[in-house]
Amino acid sequence: MAGHNKWSKVKHIKARVDAIKGRVFSKCAHEIALAARAGGGDPAANARLRTAIDNAKAVSMPKENIERAIKKGTGELGGDAIQEVTYEGYGPAGIAFIVEMATDNLNRAAADMRSIFTKNNGSVATQGSVSYQFDRKGEIRIPAAAINEDALMESAIECGAADVQSDDEEHIVFTAPNELGTVANALRAAGLPVASEKLVSISQNPSVVADSVIARQILKLHDQLDDYPDTVNVFTNFEVADDILEQLGD
Repeated sequence: MAGHNKWSKVKHIKARVDAIKGRVFSKCAHEIALAARAGGGDPAANARLRTAIDNAKAVSMPKENIERAIKKGTGELGGDAIQEVTYEGYGPAGIAFIVEMATDNLNRAAADMRSIFTKNNGSVATQGSVSYQFDRKGEIRIPAAAINEDALMESAIECGAADVQSDDEEHIVFTAPNELGTVANALRAAGLPVASEKLVSISQNPSVVADSVIARQILKLHDQLDDYPDTVNVFTNFEVADDILEQLGD
């Protein structure tokens, strides 16, 4: 149960950097807009929107930003409608990528995705040719200091969770996709601070990269995909060998 893979640690470090740079707000705004577009602007009647707003508040996104994102999604601000689209592709050494996006220009986004993959020794793949290698799950993150792993495991399973993984900084509770909101709300009701909750795609067979050159190429591709303005989430089957992880930090 315990222990995250090394790539998850790299992602965690990057997430903290992203927060400093403000990109987290952009990703939250995208998800809020998508949720509002799909189910309306009332969080009381739209579970996905309620979750997106909770995630935004967890990273201290200003109230006015949240309200503007809702209006963007419902069309109150005018302009082209935000659309949800997923791209699949392969990077160096055949590493698989899934990129979830929210965009108001599908043609531009498709062209940009092809360009990013091509310039980084990769290629865009057809729909379904990558995603079958991943499992769709709900993911809830809770600070490790809030509760010990055993106690959380017992509480989470009672709430309907499927698994719990932990390290020194946080616990990750995994659920079936349709149980995410229910489990997250039950954990909140139990007094636990939910740092985030979202749907994720997890690789069934992670690919461990043991070459520092390839690892840097893959990280560069990941960063460019993740930094793209319309990107909401990037998922990959990339993991890093321990000795290579140390080299990447040099």
